[in-house]
Amino acid sequence: MNLAFKDIRFNLLRFLLTALGVAFLMMSSMGMVGLYRGIVADALLIIERIGADQWVVQGGRQGPFSEGSAISSTLDRRVEGIAGVASARRFVQFSQQFTLHGRQLRASVTGLDFPKDPGRWIPIVRGRLLASGHYEAVADMSIGLRLGETVHLGQDDYTVVGLTRGMVDTGGDGLLFVTVNDAVAIAQRRTSEEVLLARAGAGPAAASRSSVPQDSKIAAVLVTLNPAVDPEMVRRAVSSWGDVNVLSRAEQENLLLNQRLWRLRVQILAFTGVLLVVTGIVVSLIIYMLTMENLHEIAMLKLIGADNSVIIVMIAQQAFLIGASGLGFGLMLSRLVFPFFPRKVLILPGDVALLGIAVAVICAFASLLGISRALKVRAQEVLS
Repeated sequence: MNLAFKDIRFNLLRFLLTALGVAFLMMSSMGMVGLYRGIVADALLIIERIGADQWVVQGGRQGPFSEGSAISSTLDRRVEGIAGVASARRFVQFSQQFTLHGRQLRASVTGLDFPKDPGRWIPIVRGRLLASGHYEAVADMSIGLRLGETVHLGQDDYTVVGLTRGMVDTGGDGLLFVTVNDAVAIAQRRTSEEVLLARAGAGPAAASRSSVPQDSKIAAVLVTLNPAVDPEMVRRAVSSWGDVNVLSRAEQENLLLNQRLWRLRVQILAFTGVLLVVTGIVVSLIIYMLTMENLHEIAMLKLIGADNSVIIVMIAQQAFLIGASGLGFGLMLSRLVFPFFPRKVLILPGDVALLGIAVAVICAFASLLGISRALKVRAQEVLS
């Protein structure tokens, strides 16, 4: 006869409510870890999908995902001249806020070096990829644009020809893909007043020019290497120019994870640790209260000659059943709730396994409190 199951069956509602409370704590812990995993996945999305072996960025800078980078819009031609380079594509990305039908929308405009890069690495769920060098866009569904809709960006109108899902930047803004030339035109838009003021500030000589000087909006050149070439040879050749910096894909990922996101990672781990401590305290109090409620039955067991090991196993089994049920309910709640969150929450099997180990350790320590109280009960107390 399993005394733990007998006791749970006798007080089933109390056990279910207790497991549900632990489940919410488990769901919160999984949500914190899953949120971090989702942010990391979003941050690495472009780096992993775009398929570049090296990133050529502004000299002395660490690339568009760590700090501002502006290079010449013709740098890709220089890079293509290096032996071992299979292709070089221009890249630009910036946030843009715009109005559509009275709604304020926000997107991360990402330039594709069309036609060299038509965006075959982009997962299209509806519509098609870019087929024209101008005035077409592929939008993520999180932006709120519909297929065939026209959006005014800069001085021009762009037609949404394709939709993606789950393509966002580090900040959670949906990606809006246009050609590099269109992206530069959108970024360099200035009002007439700005142009007039810039000409007036530059003096009479500048007033005759048709436009004001503009900084380059190209953030990086994406380099794809031939399979047999030594990456270090290409890096040394590009670095010798002096005005640019070269980063590998692994270096870009390292910059994102260990510099830009490390504070977020430490903070989330700290919150997760606090939640696990709270879970341990709650489970310990629950087991202690269950033991206190069963003191009469424990004294009766001792009176009829039950060994201490029977009582220890009963309390330990109850603690682990509460922990396991809480973890299971928490996982089910996570599957139901997290898809409706505005940011991606990734629940990985490895994280669930680690959380399961943490719950097992917490339940083991929590049961010690109840066991220590149960062992102090004397058989004579059954008469009290």
